[in-house]
Amino acid sequence: MQPPTGPGYSPHRPAMAPVSDPSSFSSFSRCTTKHLNLTYHVDFDSHVLKGRVALTVEVLEDKFTSLTLDTKDLKISSVTANGQSAKFSLGDKHRFKGSPLEIMLPFELSRGQHVIVEVAYETSPRAFALQWLTPTQTAGKKHPYLFSQCQATHCRTMVPCQDTPSVKHTYYAQVSVPKELVVVMSALRDGQEVDPQECNRIIYRFRQPVPMPSYLIAIVVGALESREIGPRSRVWSEKEYVDQAAFEFSETESMLKTAESLAGPYVWGQYDVLVLPPSFPYGGMENPCLTFATPTLLVRNTNMVIAHEISHSWTGNLVTNKTWEHFWLNEGHTVYLERMIGRCLESEQFRQFKAMGGWKELQESVNTFGKNNPLTNLVPNLDEVDTDEAFSSVPYEKGFALLYHLEELLGGPEVFMAFVKSYIQLFAYSSVTTEEWKNYLYTYFKDKVDVLKKVDWNGWMHTPGMPPVTPKYDTTMADACISLCQRWVKATEADLSGFCAADVKTLSSHQLIEFMALLLQEEALPLTHVKRMQEVYDLNSIKNSEIRFRWLRVCVRAHLEEAVPMALKMATEQGRMKFTRPLFKNQKWPAL
Repeated sequence: MQPPTGPGYSPHRPAMAPVSDPSSFSSFSRCTTKHLNLTYHVDFDSHVLKGRVALTVEVLEDKFTSLTLDTKDLKISSVTANGQSAKFSLGDKHRFKGSPLEIMLPFELSRGQHVIVEVAYETSPRAFALQWLTPTQTAGKKHPYLFSQCQATHCRTMVPCQDTPSVKHTYYAQVSVPKELVVVMSALRDGQEVDPQECNRIIYRFRQPVPMPSYLIAIVVGALESREIGPRSRVWSEKEYVDQAAFEFSETESMLKTAESLAGPYVWGQYDVLVLPPSFPYGGMENPCLTFATPTLLVRNTNMVIAHEISHSWTGNLVTNKTWEHFWLNEGHTVYLERMIGRCLESEQFRQFKAMGGWKELQESVNTFGKNNPLTNLVPNLDEVDTDEAFSSVPYEKGFALLYHLEELLGGPEVFMAFVKSYIQLFAYSSVTTEEWKNYLYTYFKDKVDVLKKVDWNGWMHTPGMPPVTPKYDTTMADACISLCQRWVKATEADLSGFCAADVKTLSSHQLIEFMALLLQEEALPLTHVKRMQEVYDLNSIKNSEIRFRWLRVCVRAHLEEAVPMALKMATEQGRMKFTRPLFKNQKWPAL
């Protein structure tokens, strides 16, 4: 248990208000998990984890006799409390929340006491958190592969737990796998040994001493290799990717140091990067000690994606949204910190340029959802809403836009970054709501309360659509992109001969992405124009996934038939939602 004077304790921290979580059944207002001890036997034949979890639970009320855990599709075989058999029952299955596991203790506890509840169980082959890959789905083609993705509410499919970001706990794990495979987790590696039950298997041990929410529990099993890329970092992947990955992520330590200079010490010890198989649905996932990364990053400038995941070590992992309705606290602050890292490593103009690109992504999300859709609120109501269905760039970019607006009102980037650092230090190791964040904002800027009172808080927080304020960003880096886009949009067929390879010679990869994004905001280009663009810029040969994704959308919108198989290939050969969803959903595909 974390001592009252330990990490994250502050006598000055505001009292945390009680809160409910519409995405969880667990009784976290009555008791809270302090530690998990996981034991797993990974069965690739049946695609299940056979396991036990011992939860150390602190009681928050007197006459405590029962608790509720989140589960989904778990097969529970037994439950004990402090070693004594405990009665349990699974409630009705909810459409996306799963089934509450009700546990009746064989004794009564008082506020402040602890109980160790142990559950023996097996996961389902359909567990949402677990992706089982056959050897043919891997780069090496010889061994199977397993990876997890628990965010936002999928940990309950692999661990019976209080699956809410309101609860933070440490964890230990012991994982038994076939001896030719390697295990890594979102924790520090703590040794390995031959499984005493089966000599052809190895048990890997892990410990995570920093309290974290359940959605950050992560496991990967595969034919993995690693390379050292810094004094506290390694890169992990199948051997086919590992050297390329080590090259791509070689700047990790300099980014970590830059982040520390902005946000304070890195508390997680190790910062490793794991490059997953192509089916991983995100660009990255900020699992502590082990950032997950898509292999689509290996053919592009990875800096800002890794800067984003590094930033989560403070905003998201150290200070966490209390429920998923406050997800913008994780992502808006992380985008803000990521762009401050970009400012330090590149320039203020670069930060402004990336912010402009983010505003366009926000416009696209709002257009996709509909400007009156309540899921475009910065703080949405998630009663009976599946968090997966609510996922978009809104919390990222609307959140950043609010923080940038406040930065401009309150004194500029240095002044506002000092607030963000103070917010991180005050709320470290805890989970917060928007109201708690806002109260601290008013406390920190107590001499500027008159400025804060003029902010349209309801317009920002609880109103759908685009923000009430449109930012004015420095367009220095964007001007070349805007100019080239307009040349193409306004060009007649007679003008097409005036385009040449030199047009894009001086554009960075970030500017090429912006050029394509601008084209996608315009009416579809004529087929003749797109054919000429390919002829002079040879965009089909670019492997950078961000550029290629946008270029193929430009082509499909223009009904360039030869682009259709390339777009389908990109949509099906990798599972990253950012690319796959728009390629399938937002295009009018030409008839084949």
